[in-house]
Amino acid sequence: MPMPVTIKTPEEIEKMRIAGHLAADVLYMIRPYIVPGITTEELNNICHEYITNTQQAIPAPLNYHGFPRSICTSVNYVVCHGIPNKKQLKKGDIINVDVTVIKDGYHGDTSKMFFVGEPSTIAKRITQISYECMCIGIEMIKPGVYLGDIGYAIQTHAENNNYSIVREFCGHGIGRFFHEDPQVLHYGTPGTQLRLEEGMIFTIEPMVNVGKRHVKILSDNWTVVTKDHSLSAQWEHTVLVTRDGFEVLTIRPGDNY
Repeated sequence: MPMPVTIKTPEEIEKMRIAGHLAADVLYMIRPYIVPGITTEELNNICHEYITNTQQAIPAPLNYHGFPRSICTSVNYVVCHGIPNKKQLKKGDIINVDVTVIKDGYHGDTSKMFFVGEPSTIAKRITQISYECMCIGIEMIKPGVYLGDIGYAIQTHAENNNYSIVREFCGHGIGRFFHEDPQVLHYGTPGTQLRLEEGMIFTIEPMVNVGKRHVKILSDNWTVVTKDHSLSAQWEHTVLVTRDGFEVLTIRPGDNY
């Protein structure tokens, strides 16, 4: 049964700001560790210790529907939900680190791309275009806009650059629960789907592929990869609809978004 889309109270919004700040802080903290030779399992362990000990918060992915780690690490052609493991990162890899923390019962969810050493031209480009797709979506948010408008704008930017948007996975409402309604599709038709209202909170997190949009889930039942093994990139923020626009709740120090 779908839940009704919740309008957050001022008290809930303040708790979401705190949770969002903590999630952003984890990504800021982990940056210096993302170097050739480190394993994604080591990155997971560093993040887990930081969230549980320093932040006194809970890593939301751990044991969520059986997910075995505290963060998601998606390398190269992994689209999302990569499980941290013992494989070492190497020069030229690109990696998405996806962090969700629970603080005082509320969730903050964000991810960003990192380069391991010097990336290839195509890796730089897919990372940049996916970032632009997220920014385009965020900057459209205000009361009265339809989710279909946002999805259409994101899809158009990706496809105008000869890239594709993954359709099987999307953004989502967030608050007391990790995944709430609405579903936030990164493709669509203007004037369709939900009309935004002040107080809604959801994620914008487009997954953009260099090749075709088609994906498959590996035998671990979590890891999503591009079917053609082309590179994929994703960025994610948790965003509040304000009276006249938006507020990014997961902004990192020194970043615009």
